[in-house]
Amino acid sequence: MNTVLGGLGRRLAEYLDQPVAHYKAFDIPGEKKLAATLRPGDVLLIEGNTRISKVIKYITQSIWSHAALYVGNSLDSSRSGSHMLIEVDIVEGVIAVPVSKYAHLNARICRPVGLTIEDREKMIDFVLAEIGHTYDLKNIFDLLRYSAPVPMPARFRRRMLALGSGDPTKAVCSTLIAQAFQHIRYPILPRRDNQCSEEECLRLRHYSHFTPSDFDLSPYFEIVKPTIAGGMDYKRLHWTS
Repeated sequence: MNTVLGGLGRRLAEYLDQPVAHYKAFDIPGEKKLAATLRPGDVLLIEGNTRISKVIKYITQSIWSHAALYVGNSLDSSRSGSHMLIEVDIVEGVIAVPVSKYAHLNARICRPVGLTIEDREKMIDFVLAEIGHTYDLKNIFDLLRYSAPVPMPARFRRRMLALGSGDPTKAVCSTLIAQAFQHIRYPILPRRDNQCSEEECLRLRHYSHFTPSDFDLSPYFEIVKPTIAGGMDYKRLHWTS
């Protein structure tokens, strides 16, 4: 039965991973500008143009449906190039992909502020060790169920990510990245512990409840836009009308 469900789950994953028509980009930095702006440890948020992107955007009520961690040239040359991202793919599992994969999509860079070199290396080592791991594709049934146009109260959306026969967040890319940051005790959106006597005392939120948009919302990440980071002079823009 597990083999049958796994096979069906893979077919559903392949279906959900197909691009949708009429995708429109509002700002495309291009591969060179994107690669020049990214730094190891940055989280790249992507709007996404696939069926599963629409599902995740509906669940999270955010434009960002996918997240990847930039590791730069941390991988050996025999396996990949220099500008690489680590992501969770619903079909392939944890893989390394070039920045060029997302250079044509709407994207945003979230940069952890004050991250030490030592902790950055620990975090990158953590995600590199996960390459090749696959996730239980039975969880795709949960994502497919959520794609039905059924109204979902806002207060239940985040909680719904943790429901189902398995753990549907295993098919959501932000889980691995959240684990990596929690591995070095770097905050994303922690809970406040009101019973703590310290001025600011934080509690970890379970990594399976994080979504791509949480890195955008986090007060501990700087939003970096390649168009601005590379220098912008609006006087030099060319208008057609």
